[in-house]
Amino acid sequence: MATIKEKAPLWFWVVSGLALLWNLAGAGAYLQHAYMSIEDLEKLSQAERLLYESQPSWVTAAFAIAVWGGTLGCVALLLRKKWAKPILLISLIGVLAQMGYSFFMTNSFEVYGPGAMIMPIMVIIIAIALVFFARKSLDRKWIT
Repeated sequence: MATIKEKAPLWFWVVSGLALLWNLAGAGAYLQHAYMSIEDLEKLSQAERLLYESQPSWVTAAFAIAVWGGTLGCVALLLRKKWAKPILLISLIGVLAQMGYSFFMTNSFEVYGPGAMIMPIMVIIIAIALVFFARKSLDRKWIT
């Protein structure tokens, strides 16, 4: 038995497209972080370099899961596929693992200052919102 998709409103496409752009920017940040050159590493302050060099590989993996999962989940939204929701949930778990490390296991806010909390909090909020958006889209049959 086939499930009938309802027509998605214009704002569904706008939100899904902007979310994809957001996650692609995150993927770019991940690539810069994961493949930082020696020259770029030398440009960092001593404290920043210590933070970078002491980061466990599981945090880099969580970062990868967060951004690539978010990107794939947003592509699934645009393709109107129901698997967007579990992929975005996996992405959220990656975000929470990565940001949990930054918030509770490092001195990153001492190094970068209190303003450095803004972006991680935005990332968490947007990741949560995308999971809820996918759930709402599934409930409304915009994705099946």
